[in-house]
Amino acid sequence: MKLSLDTTIINPISGNKPKNAIIFLHGYGADGKSISLLTLNWARFLPDTIFFCPNGPEKCSVNSSGYQWFDLSNENEKFIFEKSLIAEDKIKQYIDEIKKNYELENSNICLSGFSQGCMISISVGLTLKEELNCIVGFSGKIINKENLLHRINTKPKIFLLHGDMDPVVLPTYLLESKEFFFKIDYKIKTKLLRNCEHDISIEASSLALEFIKKNLYK
Repeated sequence: MKLSLDTTIINPISGNKPKNAIIFLHGYGADGKSISLLTLNWARFLPDTIFFCPNGPEKCSVNSSGYQWFDLSNENEKFIFEKSLIAEDKIKQYIDEIKKNYELENSNICLSGFSQGCMISISVGLTLKEELNCIVGFSGKIINKENLLHRINTKPKIFLLHGDMDPVVLPTYLLESKEFFFKIDYKIKTKLLRNCEHDISIEASSLALEFIKKNLYK
């Protein structure tokens, strides 16, 4: 089954046909294989879940051994936003491919991401025409709040987690996201993790797993 993005796939440990899927988007300069390591623990508790960990569509502009969802080499906000919209379309196409090839619906899919992967997950998840089951984001932010506000089509369940000592994507972005959703009366779950830097800690992984299991296996 051909997908448009090179993907590390972890099949359900039950050996059964997948009942649901988690699509996990890596951070800037990383790849699908590296982010797939997180699923090794999750898979034990989500036996009928298939995991898709794709590489970003472009080689990273600052790390040729890794990938990016959109270019960050130019710090101009308009440039970054325009590039992110191109990435959105590619991921939406990718989701459609998964649905078709594995006979799944949006209601069976969790979209998750770390850092840049979190940023694009929020944008994609809220602007799809049909609601996803849920979104889980680690250490990210909303790319363009004003634009996203006018493009929201659905309101899937969301859980955003962020380290309080993150030096890369500052933890204040979690507070900004929380305020954004509060103002539009969109209830989301958030967690500021103590003594955590730009990373997916054991605590973050456990809390995210609990949230995903509750929603995919309800």
